[in-house]
Amino acid sequence: MLTKKIAPSMMCVENDILKETLETFEKNRIPLLHLDVMDGNFVNNFALGTDYCKSLKRYSSIPLDYHLMIEKPENKLDWFCFDENDYVSIHAESTNHIQRAINMIKARGAKAGLALNPATPLSILDYMTEDLSFVLLMTVNPGFAGQKLVPQTIRKISDLRRFLDEKGLYDCEIEVDGNVSFDTAKQMSDAGANIFVAGSSSVFAKNGKTLSENIQRLNDIIR
Repeated sequence: MLTKKIAPSMMCVENDILKETLETFEKNRIPLLHLDVMDGNFVNNFALGTDYCKSLKRYSSIPLDYHLMIEKPENKLDWFCFDENDYVSIHAESTNHIQRAINMIKARGAKAGLALNPATPLSILDYMTEDLSFVLLMTVNPGFAGQKLVPQTIRKISDLRRFLDEKGLYDCEIEVDGNVSFDTAKQMSDAGANIFVAGSSSVFAKNGKTLSENIQRLNDIIR
């Protein structure tokens, strides 16, 4: 059975508390730090530039989970300092050369993933799955935090898990990103997700609890 993992969204972390937040993550054995990289073209927003990504490599030993919401990623992968411990996903909708970009990620030893927007069908994976370590399913439309869950995506998670298992790809992980809340995370976990991008509706919720308490609560829910 795949290990359930929380990947806190670093877009939710204020720079003035970055150091103490990373220390809390390490204390709580957080396995991945999720980096939303946006170019203002693929999505109508900018976030987490290359210098920020490089700085995290210096500040923390926790592997990074690069979510590249950028057009033509195959032309920009050299901008990022990922290695064999990191996860890197590109969007199926962002390039006409998906396999080329995926193979470029794998050549550097990182775990390669394909991200799908809510309305993108799973059929796009038919000739890709053997090349992937994970699939990232957007459960909201990408670009901005705080959106409501697209309800059909819960069924999409279970459909994807069945699709992968039928191909014998039991180790291919499913990451979910978008409104992973204390209310929705159990549904996502039960449907087959095992990596949970945690943001303002869970780990970073303004609910009077500490960061560690919220991490523990989410861990209890997904497991």
